[in-house]
Amino acid sequence: MSSKEQTSANLAEGAVPAPLTNLKIQYTKIFINNEWHDSVSGKKFPVINPATEEKICDVEEGDKEDVDKAVKAAREAFQFGSPWRTMDASERGRLLNKLADLMERDRLILATIESINGGKLFSNAYLMDISTSLKIIRYYASWADKIHGSTIPIDGKFFSYTRHEPIGVCGQILPWNFPLVVLAVKIGPALCCGNTVVVKPAEQTPLSALYVASLIKEVGLLIKEAAGKSNLKRVSLELGGKSPCIVFADADLDSAVEFAHQGVFFHQGQCCIAASRLFVEEAIYDKFVQRSVERAKKYTLGNPLNPEVQQGPQIDKEQYTKILDLIESGKKEGAKLECGGGPFGNKGYFIQPTVFSNVTDEMRIAKEEIFGPVQQIMKFKTIDEVVKRANNTSYGLAAGIFTKDLDKALTISSALQAGTVWVNCYGASSPQAPFGGFKMSGNGRELGKYGLHEYLEVKTVTVKISEKNS
Repeated sequence: MSSKEQTSANLAEGAVPAPLTNLKIQYTKIFINNEWHDSVSGKKFPVINPATEEKICDVEEGDKEDVDKAVKAAREAFQFGSPWRTMDASERGRLLNKLADLMERDRLILATIESINGGKLFSNAYLMDISTSLKIIRYYASWADKIHGSTIPIDGKFFSYTRHEPIGVCGQILPWNFPLVVLAVKIGPALCCGNTVVVKPAEQTPLSALYVASLIKEVGLLIKEAAGKSNLKRVSLELGGKSPCIVFADADLDSAVEFAHQGVFFHQGQCCIAASRLFVEEAIYDKFVQRSVERAKKYTLGNPLNPEVQQGPQIDKEQYTKILDLIESGKKEGAKLECGGGPFGNKGYFIQPTVFSNVTDEMRIAKEEIFGPVQQIMKFKTIDEVVKRANNTSYGLAAGIFTKDLDKALTISSALQAGTVWVNCYGASSPQAPFGGFKMSGNGRELGKYGLHEYLEVKTVTVKISEKNS
């Protein structure tokens, strides 16, 4: 059986192979114009395994001169008449599909890199992150030859139409919590529209993006003109969120507890959509807290390469310290610590799964984005009250509602100021569904058809028709 057939069989069965425990990191340089480069300054920085606090490797540190080189190469590739600009749109789609094929071929390597570099559970990286990345790239590959304008009915003496054209060189910054998935989110629509890209991975997790750069090189000569332009710089970016999750007394309690739990504890709480403000109706509050604590206490913490582990480390010491500080603020400000509340073990950036009850809106843990395994459970009485409290934040990325009353669900979905609202679930997503936030959680949308708009300019062309032919 080939490696691709074995991968397909594993996925069909939901099986997860063993990680590559002795994986050697090959790609640590800056990738520009389909070639690997040392940094102009000669500087490097260490990449740390957050589970062991040991150095994985040193990576070339990009600076202004390296960025300038990458942008210059990307601009040249975008020049009118270049192979990339004149390429048939269907061919762009074929090349993106080829990249997805190579990522699928090497999914074991990519999943291992995601785990050792970012502290992500290996099983999640293998079954979820890689699969999501492949779906996104293939989704946009299918869009490549379907981006077109329309004719406009105006005065009969004129012929008017629109063209949707690529905007040019796109600078794209990746976060450290989902480096591979967000890479797909960024380059998929940008390249399918015909743009060129300069990608800046996060300092903490650059290794999977650099490996994908090696696969881009493997795809072939023409895609080098398209996507082989990335550089590494000391940049980290995350979208802000303090997303409300509202549980009504008529909700399915077991389902609500589990979704709310996964909504805040998945990937050690390091998700921009984390359900980090949990509002529970008064009538079921005590029971919900009890069930949530029982669920949080079931975790096994440890090396994310270990299949028995359910929670890995935080990304780095800075985040680890910040989370512990916020936990201490919750204790001092009067929230009731139900479980957890401190570090775990004597090596690695591990934090105990933590649950607070009796949380009030003015506490730091209720207002600031924690980005860690900390659940804050707040009580509410009425619909009007909870909607007002849920919207009382500068963020607006996501929200969740749990109720069996459809009218209530639709009414509150309309009232919540969030880019995504989940009803009786949390975190469900697909490449076809647009994603983005209101207020301080961001501008524009990624994924779906709306994700193309960020990478296109709409041009109107109007031609006077000869009166002899009219």
